[in-house]
Amino acid sequence: MANWYYLTMAIFSEVIATSSLKSTEGFTNLFPSLIVLAGYCSAFYFLSLTLDEMPVGIVYAIWSGVGIVGIAVVAVIFHDQQLD
Repeated sequence: MANWYYLTMAIFSEVIATSSLKSTEGFTNLFPSLIVLAGYCSAFYFLSLTLDEMPVGIVYAIWSGVGIVGIAVVAVIFHDQQLD
């Protein structure tokens, strides 16, 4: 059961990191850059914990699919982007 928690945390971390990339302005802004670094590090850490008990194909499919949807939702709500 913990593997689903780890997968959820990996997705959440990745969505936060990816959504913060624009704010880094080419990694010249320190705080958003640290958020991106911490987000991706924690995403891969939790993803590695998930892979201890679940097959990589299933984990990666869920991680990427839910991550794409999460990033699209964040972009629409916080960055005023339109879904085309």
